[in-house]
Amino acid sequence: MASVLWMDLTAEELRAKAAVDAVVVLPVASIEQHGPHLPVGVDTVLCGGVCKAAAERADDVELVVAPTLWCGMAEHHMAFGGTFTFDIPTYRAVLLSLLKSIERHGFHRVLIVNGHGGNIAALTAFLPDFARETRLHVEATTYFLLAQDALPSLLEDQQGVQHACEVETSMMMVLAPGSVRDDRLGEAHGARDGAPGRPTVSRHRSFREMTETGVIGDARRASVEKGRACLDACAEALAGLLREMGRAA
Repeated sequence: MASVLWMDLTAEELRAKAAVDAVVVLPVASIEQHGPHLPVGVDTVLCGGVCKAAAERADDVELVVAPTLWCGMAEHHMAFGGTFTFDIPTYRAVLLSLLKSIERHGFHRVLIVNGHGGNIAALTAFLPDFARETRLHVEATTYFLLAQDALPSLLEDQQGVQHACEVETSMMMVLAPGSVRDDRLGEAHGARDGAPGRPTVSRHRSFREMTETGVIGDARRASVEKGRACLDACAEALAGLLREMGRAA
């Protein structure tokens, strides 16, 4: 099978992808703290891995997976260290520059696939700007929300992805073997649902207010078997969306 990754292809091969109206999958993620047991690149590794696996499944659709944008909106993690973050104008400008590059190469359709909860609000807010400032058809999704119905039955005491948790730790055991600090797993647990608050009132909260460890959920429940199952569920959900986009061409 030919590679689905933009970075593995030649410029000539990418021109050919544009000529057949391939969907460009643009993963966006973050570099941020993930507790005492995981590297800071978790969201970038997982989002890129899910996009690659989904694209390989949807092999009846013309598509290509762009390199993952590794920095996002992560101010809420800064207190723990190890984190990069954009402000809103910079994040918008970077994404718009990437989209305009894709457009200039003759592509027409982009699916932004997000792998970090802190990016969701910004991406939703940017979509009207992208529609106004490019001629691209741009859609955006968050892979773990796309798969949210499939995840609860795979887990012990979570209903979905939290942070540095049972899901993310399990998936890292599969996609980045050896990256999990097994000797720190005993410390890798925290509040199950973050800080309480009024659902109709918003304010910025540092993760320091939610968890002492940087973890929300319980990574002690993680396993390779769960990681494979969660990766499969996320890849299949995303592949389904890619097939829908392919049929709509």
